[in-house]
Amino acid sequence: MVVVTFVAGAATGVGALPVFFRTDVSHRTYDAALGLAAGVMVAASVFGLILPGMEEGSLAVVVAGVFAGGGFLLVANRLIPHFHAQYRGLVGEGGVDEEASLTPTIRRAMLVGAAITMHNAPEGLAIGVGYASGLEEVALVLAIVIAIQNVPDGFAFAAGVAAGAMLAVVFREMVPSSHGHGYADAATAAFLVGFAVIVVVDTVVVL
Repeated sequence: MVVVTFVAGAATGVGALPVFFRTDVSHRTYDAALGLAAGVMVAASVFGLILPGMEEGSLAVVVAGVFAGGGFLLVANRLIPHFHAQYRGLVGEGGVDEEASLTPTIRRAMLVGAAITMHNAPEGLAIGVGYASGLEEVALVLAIVIAIQNVPDGFAFAAGVAAGAMLAVVFREMVPSSHGHGYADAATAAFLVGFAVIVVVDTVVVL
């Protein structure tokens, strides 16, 4: 169980490794990377969360979860700027105030982190409980955690919440940011590539 859980968690961290090797990326590369990540997150939300949630519960419950998760992230987007007081007054090279560029970047990173956390929490819980109990009724534990009595709907709601959070971050932060430097075409192309990759991977795994 420990090995499988470690691998599942490490897979998320691998995507951050390029940051440690190169930080001076061009706007084109940055926008394309955002587009790629956005495509992956949208496809993962649809094929990895919403559709499986609909198989386990009702459409209404999944939709309710999507609105709950998206609403939570939109509210968080309004509140997070209040946490940035310690970053104000930073001055970069040449005496340029970095607050204008730093604050949106930090907020975007926090929102993406929150969305991924909400996405990975049910999966991590499912892995742990599944291996510990040897049973397939993982939805029961998920339902207890989120205080819902109906087991399938509990899983469906949790999946919807995670999907809604990820979609809110993608369309509220990542897509607009990827189109802000004049490289919208590169960002859009990368978005399609990311989406297609997840579709192919999902198809191969199912087969």
